[in-house]
Order: sequence, then C-alpha cells, then structure tokens
Amino acid sequence: MENKTGKYFKYAIGEIVLVMIGILLALQVSNWNQERKEADKEQLLLEALHQEFLENRNQLDSVVFVHERSLASTQKMISRFPINIKTVNLDTLSKSFQYWGNWSTFNPSQGVIKSLVNSSTFELISNPELRVLLVSWEDVLADYKEEEDIAVQLLYDDLFPELASNIAWRSSGLMDDRFDKNYLTTFNFENLFLRRADILRTILGIDSKNNYELLQIKVTIDRIIELSRKKTNDKIL
Repeated sequence: MENKTGKYFKYAIGEIVLVMIGILLALQVSNWNQERKEADKEQLLLEALHQEFLENRNQLDSVVFVHERSLASTQKMISRFPINIKTVNLDTLSKSFQYWGNWSTFNPSQGVIKSLVNSSTFELISNPELRVLLVSWEDVLADYKEEEDIAVQLLYDDLFPELASNIAWRSSGLMDDRFDKNYLTTFNFENLFLRRADILRTILGIDSKNNYELLQIKVTIDRIIELSRKKTNDKIL
C-alpha cells in the first residue's frame, strides 16, 4: 500500500508539473503573439510617420527656397543704394527686387504625430529618442513659426503699405508717369529692404548666434525620418 501510495503521489506531482509547464508555455506563446502584434502595429505607425515627415521635409525645403530667393532679391536691391535718379534705369531696377516681397509659410502635416502623442498608441513607440522627439515636436515647430509670423506681420503691416503709398501696385510700378523718382533716394525706401533683409536673415539663421530655430527644426525632422525608417533583418531600408 505504501508503494502504491508513493507511486500515486509521484504521478500526481508529475501531472501537476506537466500542467504548470503547459500553462507557462501557453503564457509564453501568448506573450510572443502579443509582442508580435504590437511590433506589427508599431511598424505601421512608423511607416506612416516616416512618410508624413518626408513630405514635411520637402515642404520645408520649398519654404526655405522662397525665403532664400527673397533675401537674394532684397540684397541685390540693397547693393544698388544709394540710387542716383539721374542715371537709374527704372525697368532694370524693378527687376532687381521682383522677389523681395515673396513669402511662404511652413504648414506641416501633423495628423500622424498628433494621433500618436495624444493617444495610448504612443506606448507602442519603443525607441526612447524617437519618443522624446515626437513629444518636443510641437515646441520646436512653434519656435520656428514664431519667426515666420513676425516676418509676415512686418511685410503686411509696414512694408507693403509703405511701398503701396508711393509706387503703383498693380500697373506699371516704377514706370508709371505719376511716380516720383525722388522717393528712391529716401530713407523710407531704403529701409523697406534693410528691414526685410534683417527679418529674412533671422528666419534663415544667418548672421545670428542666438537664432537656431530653422536648424533645430531641420535636425528634428531629419532625425524623425531616420528613426522611423523601416528595418528588416537589422538592415535599414
């Protein structure tokens, strides 16, 4: 009887151990499946984020191009100061600053990043650096947009009204018979371009040790693009 009892006891212990192993294996498989599902979801989110910021970088490059062209036009005009109204060619002068008032603003797509940061799906992002960049994006964007807003306000509130009160806006401009050439020698006219050049240099981060908003937003976009790039077999595609 004692031998039978011992055998039954060992058998029962063995059954319990097998059941426990089975449960642990089932839990492990479940965890693996859950991790795989979360990894798949993360990859889909990263792909959407990657595409969004590729488009944002292209848009930013276009905006910067407009700013740089405006600055080049403005500086070309400044190089002609002071203007001699006796020898100046008004047609050539008009062409010198044809782009000075062009402007463009950066309006990035933010659907993916906002849905990530403002929802529980943000927890799916496993890269700590990427998480920090996504959270800080709104502040980085706001800093850059502040400079653009100042430039647009200056253009529309001060520079355009000053020019429009002295030069025909929609007809022949400087070639209009009513135009007074003496205006070209005034400080008001020269200051239009000097002030415009200053604000454009600020936006572009030129000649300014304290202004790095454009550099910061470029670095942030490029890093988000890099960290969200699809990875397969440890190789970045």
